[in-house]
Amino acid sequence: QVQLVESGGGLVQAGGSLRLSCAASGRTFSSYAMGWFRQAPGKEREFVASISWTSGGSQYYADSVKGRFTISRDNAKNTVYLQMNSLKPEDTAVYYCAATSNFYSTSLREYDYWGQGTQVTVSS
Repeated sequence: QVQLVESGGGLVQAGGSLRLSCAASGRTFSSYAMGWFRQAPGKEREFVASISWTSGGSQYYADSVKGRFTISRDNAKNTVYLQMNSLKPEDTAVYYCAATSNFYSTSLREYDYWGQGTQVTVSS
């Protein structure tokens, strides 16, 4: 079992920045690729970014956030981050981190463990 707890969400103006954190506990964090997903009201949960097992590992992004968001991980701290810059109102959503035993994945179906989510609201 892996327990995931997100933090860092909040209200920010368009153009601003936030950094989300996801702290993991339980089984070996470095054995899991990590992902961030988001779900806006009335919409399906969608992929945002993922990073493979190692710190500094391969990173993958949704086209909608490429160049603005950066995913990273610190295996010594059992934490994955999502740095979000140049935020837009359409980035408003609940953001979830998740863990998968695959090398990486952009599909939410392949993630085994999920956090409870953190709200990000971007005002125009």
